[in-house]
This record gives sequence, structure tokens and C-alpha cells, in this order.
Amino acid sequence: MKYRLFAIIFILLFLAWNTLNGLIEGDWGRLEGGFENLSVFFSESMWPPNWSVLEARSYPVCESDIEFFCSVGYIGMMETIKIAFVATILGFIGALFFSSLAARNLVPLYVAIPVRILLSATRSLPSLIWAILFVIVIGFGPLSGVLAMTFYTVGYLGKLQYETFEGMANDSLEASRAMGLSRSSILLNVVIPENSNHLLSQLMFMFEYNVRHGTVIGIVGAGGIGYYISTYLKFLQYEKVFALLILIFVVVVIIDLLSMMVRSFVNDEGDVRRPTWLNLILTPKEK
Repeated sequence: MKYRLFAIIFILLFLAWNTLNGLIEGDWGRLEGGFENLSVFFSESMWPPNWSVLEARSYPVCESDIEFFCSVGYIGMMETIKIAFVATILGFIGALFFSSLAARNLVPLYVAIPVRILLSATRSLPSLIWAILFVIVIGFGPLSGVLAMTFYTVGYLGKLQYETFEGMANDSLEASRAMGLSRSSILLNVVIPENSNHLLSQLMFMFEYNVRHGTVIGIVGAGGIGYYISTYLKFLQYEKVFALLILIFVVVVIIDLLSMMVRSFVNDEGDVRRPTWLNLILTPKEK
């Protein structure tokens, strides 16, 4: 089994290498001096990061006792988090509705196929394109960002959720149907509780994704910290951009740690002790 796995990995790497070589047509000369150029750009334009983005703005006048709360970094990051939070919650609820109509073990095939096509159409456009469309329709601002992320979240989470539902054991579904439960009762009382850990993991992942992608949609005018990144890029203030990128990285790491903590509350089985922070980080998972 081990040698078979190595053979599969080797074959995949070989195919990927040949595909890459065909894409660039053997033009490896572009890589010459690339690292040196990156090093020069980083040292001369981005380093050190300009932490003035965490200082209070000169206008409007800061009314808070803590200047950080009036800074570009805090205001932009909080707006991004709010946009991502609202879009993730709305998208998660919408995805639950559509995924329950797309799972083949929950509904007939003639219902599942059209819903799957709808979900595919929704996620075929990235949230950046959705943001551009909503900016054109309703104008600049956070509302465009919320709607763009919500549409993409429905399509993305919808696929993950109906695949999760289809992967659950059929015993509980057959028992609930034998009891005469309606489809809504089966979904609310059987399907969702049994897959709660997966759904919660998907929810937290999508929130983290939306926070990260909020930096992109803000560039096209959909609100969030991306607006400030776009502004600094236009004025070639790369050291401020780098400081904001560090801030985004820290926030994403914190969200990931919170995700680990939240998921620990649904990992208990029987008398198994709930994992602590140290257990989550240091203790290997027992089989």
C-alpha cells in the first residue's frame, strides 16, 4: 500500500511537471533574476512596514480614548470582518436550504439536478466578479461586498454541504423515514445534528475565506480594508500595504485558532474529555 501511494504521487508529479513545461514552452529564462528582483523590491519598497496605518487618522477627529480604534487598519479590518460575518451567516443559511434540495439521498433526482446546476452557476463567478456586478448595480460600499460574498458563499458551501449529506450513513435516514418523519423533520432532527461537526468546520472555513477575500473585493469598491490597500497601491505606498497585509495575516490566524476552539465543543463523544487548547495544538489525535 505504501509503495502504491508513492507510485501514484510520482506519476502525478511527473504529469504536473510535463504539463507545466508545456504551458511555459520551456521558457525557464523568466525565472532568472526573479528572486533578486523580489528581494530588492521587498527591501527597498516594503520594508520596514509603515505602522502609521495603526495610528489615529487626522480626519475625522478621533473621539476614542484609544487611538488605535480610529486608525485605518482597525476601521478597514473591522469593516471587512463585519462584511464577512454577515455574508457568511446569510450564505450558510441559504446554502443549507439549497443543499438539502441537492442531496440525492434526501430528494428525488429530478429535484437535485436543477438545484445543483443553480449552485454551480452561483459559484462559477468568483466573489470578485460578483462584487463588480453589484458595484455597477447598487454602487460602492459594504452592501455590494455583503451581497457578492453571500452569493458566492451559497454556491461554495452548498456544494460542500450536499456532498457531506450524501456521505452520511443511510441507517438513520431509513429509520427516520420508517417512522414517517417529513423531509423537513429529517433535515432538522437527523441530517444536520449528525453532520454538525462538518457543517461547523465548513462555516468557520468560509468565514476565514471571506475575511481574506474581503481584501480583494474592497479593491473594486465593495468596502473593507481592500479599499485602503487599493488606495496605497495607487500612491505606491507599499510599506503601508505590507503593514495591512501583516494585520490581515494576524487576524486570519486568530480566526483559525477560534475555529479550533469552537469545533472542540462538537467533538465530544460519550465520556470523551473535551479537548483543551494545549490538547488541540500539541496532542496527536488518537486512532
